[in-house]
Amino acid sequence: MQRDLKNIFGDTTGLDEKSLDFLTSALVKNNLPGFDYLEFKQSLSALASLNMDESTAFKSAFATAATVGLTKEKLLKTAEHYREVLAQENKAFDQALKKQIVQKVESKKGEMEKLRKQIQEHQEQIQKLQEQIVKNESILEHADETIQTSLEKINHTKTQFESTFQAILNQINRDIEDINKYI
Repeated sequence: MQRDLKNIFGDTTGLDEKSLDFLTSALVKNNLPGFDYLEFKQSLSALASLNMDESTAFKSAFATAATVGLTKEKLLKTAEHYREVLAQENKAFDQALKKQIVQKVESKKGEMEKLRKQIQEHQEQIQKLQEQIVKNESILEHADETIQTSLEKINHTKTQFESTFQAILNQINRDIEDINKYI
């Protein structure tokens, strides 16, 4: 089912594949039993591939789903369930992102500050410590690059995730509007 969801929710160009896998996997893991919003969305996708207009596709998918007990209320309630699943994944992602910033950026800044103090102390010491100062300066130069690279990667991951998250959420919101509009 995850592959189907990737096709259904991933038809927006430019989505991050890793984020799409992560989010659709969460939807699959939290799939409610029986015919609900996800199965309805799959039916809509199948009907759309037949070049059916949107209104007819919604009505046809719902008419078929109604034969197995799906009501408009259940459809909206389950769509809201999946929206909440995505919100929880977004919250977990934000927490993991903050942890990564602390681990990969803040800790490096602390290391840099410690090394700066050591350099200052070594500069005040005798010539014998000159080698240690040069060694620490080299570490500092690389630490700046590591921090910048880590921060760029984290920001890139965040941007891709937020874009993918928003695209899927927008689709669900449009579907909810269409469900309310057409059904």
